[in-house]
Amino acid sequence: MRVLDLFCGAGGAAMGYYRAGFEVVGVDIAPQPRFPFEFHQADALTFPLDGFDLIHASPPCQAYTLCQRIQNREHPDLIEVTRERLRATGVPYVIENVDGAPLIDPMTLCGHMFGLGVYRHRLFETSFPVDEIAHPVHDKPQVKMGRPPKPGHMMHVVGNFAGVAAARIAMEIPWMTRDELRESIPPAYTEYIANCFMAALAN
Repeated sequence: MRVLDLFCGAGGAAMGYYRAGFEVVGVDIAPQPRFPFEFHQADALTFPLDGFDLIHASPPCQAYTLCQRIQNREHPDLIEVTRERLRATGVPYVIENVDGAPLIDPMTLCGHMFGLGVYRHRLFETSFPVDEIAHPVHDKPQVKMGRPPKPGHMMHVVGNFAGVAAARIAMEIPWMTRDELRESIPPAYTEYIANCFMAALAN
């Protein structure tokens, strides 16, 4: 099975698909020297989409983040155009983004669901059924932004966070820099999505 990872960044989502048994091809407009699989530096909105069993897209999320709304900054909204392009292929797809993004009937995944050291909520819109996971109570304190991580606390991997080594462990992403970590999602999220996709194919 082959998955195309659009707007792939340094490969957090890609690694989840790989762990589920997929061959992964990544596309990003910026160089990604630490992307761990086949990579093409190209525009995700024009890259050919044929030849894949599943397409994952993580359009830029800055337009929907609380920080950017507070600062009243303008960022591109690429979700709708990405969705239109994916639907036109007829290939099963996943669109991932942050809380507040205009996804259709999304499910939320949280690191606490997978025993990770981050909460890090992300939304997933899928063209195939994905089983909901019970959302555990956030019963662990979260490190304040910029503060060093403390034992028993959940990491807050945003902005100029402290504790890159701890964040790599918390998110199960040992190869990324600080800047790459704060833009990524834990592989456990897409590994779960990929397994749901395989289960849907089997039914």
